[in-house]
Amino acid sequence: MTELPHSVAEVIENELRLLDPEVRRSAPLLATMLHPEFREIGTSGRLWDRDMIVAELTAEATTRPGPLTASRMAGVELCPGLVHLTFDTEHKGRRAHRSSLWRQGDGGWLLYFHQATPFSVDPFDES
Repeated sequence: MTELPHSVAEVIENELRLLDPEVRRSAPLLATMLHPEFREIGTSGRLWDRDMIVAELTAEATTRPGPLTASRMAGVELCPGLVHLTFDTEHKGRRAHRSSLWRQGDGGWLLYFHQATPFSVDPFDES
């Protein structure tokens, strides 16, 4: 098995942290992991910016879905300081293909862009 480049391994670790319910409900933790120009296209198709997603995830009234199960996580360093991850998530039968772009800055890796696309039948699943 080929060892992952250090940058990709570091970004995967950060992405997994973002899936942790404890991190997702902490505005200070989220703020340290999201780039100031962060954008997300959610499973509903809604466009989110950094402030909107932090407010939504940490709001008292937000329904906490619990941890997402991630699978098939893969990454590639597109150029120095930019890593692209792809992976799938599942929670209570709801599945999504996900794509994230992480940029390296002075303080480390920050999530710059994320997109989630719901799916029910995966054409790439060979099982």
